[in-house]
Amino acid sequence: MNKLNIKQLFSQYKILALLIAIAVIWAFFSWKTEAGFISPRNLSNLMRQMAITGVLACGMAFVIIAGEIDLSVGSLLGLLGGIAAVLDVNHQLPLAETVGLVLLCGLAFGLFNGYLTAYVGIPSFIVGLGGMLAYRGMVLGITGGATIAPVSDPMQAIGQGYLSVRGGIVLGVVLFALAALLIWRQRASLAKHGLPLAPAWRDGVRLAVIGAVLLAFVDTMNSYEGIPYPVLLLLVLLGGFSYVATQTVFGRRVYAVGSNMEATRLSGVNVRAVKLWIFGIMGLMCALAGLINTARLAAGSPSAGTSGELDAIAACFIGGTSMRGGSGTVYGALIGALVMASLDNGMSMLDVDTYWQMIVKGCILTLAVWVDVATRSGRR
Repeated sequence: MNKLNIKQLFSQYKILALLIAIAVIWAFFSWKTEAGFISPRNLSNLMRQMAITGVLACGMAFVIIAGEIDLSVGSLLGLLGGIAAVLDVNHQLPLAETVGLVLLCGLAFGLFNGYLTAYVGIPSFIVGLGGMLAYRGMVLGITGGATIAPVSDPMQAIGQGYLSVRGGIVLGVVLFALAALLIWRQRASLAKHGLPLAPAWRDGVRLAVIGAVLLAFVDTMNSYEGIPYPVLLLLVLLGGFSYVATQTVFGRRVYAVGSNMEATRLSGVNVRAVKLWIFGIMGLMCALAGLINTARLAAGSPSAGTSGELDAIAACFIGGTSMRGGSGTVYGALIGALVMASLDNGMSMLDVDTYWQMIVKGCILTLAVWVDVATRSGRR
């Protein structure tokens, strides 16, 4: 009984456990690097590195919640980033046209994956595995196996630019006001329907914690050069995906498909269409991640995105998305992405051998899945 209570407690406060884990990881690397890890410059670089995995994790969270998997996202990121570099460097297209074409290509590839899975009936694992090989071959073909560089200054700004100090302050104030509005609306909705309300002081503490986190984040980023554009994009995606997941019919259908696909189909939901558009969204996220990666490196590399699918999947599992589908959150996946990026960044600063980095990440992924299995079996 005591063991069961521990499992239930961990299941309910999984995000809190992850935040504690991040604090421990940061404290350890800060100690080993003599506070170099938590310097504003390194934290800015860490957030920028995390943004690529985070963008992929936003789309991958929906895919896994729906009970599917996509192993092609790393290769598709590389292909779309390579297309962006070719259009920018070789054809010198304006930035808006390059971005638009890459996003359209990402949507098309994603819908193609979704069509093969939802309508042709090929398991998503096989579709992703085939795409992993095919898309990597395509990027080698369009780049000739060589790095395409340098990209234009406007393209580089996507991955290397910063929001101004004043803009960062305004963003922090807006996000705090939005958080306060959402908490107030939640209390008003509960009161309207006669449901029990949490004590006002608890919501006050919640809001104070959010304010403290926002203040620390904005102050740290502004202490270097400002909030990086990729991080700004990630915040927008977090808000958008969270809204879709919790406030729209499509979001509820995604969870329903992952929980019980047959029951959802019998209730009149077009399960195939839901899966098709989930993969379409995943393709768009690959396009955004590819653009950011090419802009950050100022070049299109044929090896870009290698193992990107593993980082995205690991971020989702670490963040509490269930491998069985039907359960998970986008913000949890982004916290998982932060865990992965923190480990990568910290171990690189300590010059840990690559093979040890891979071993550590593999063990953490296995541990995350084991926790999911253990907590779910405890609730049965």
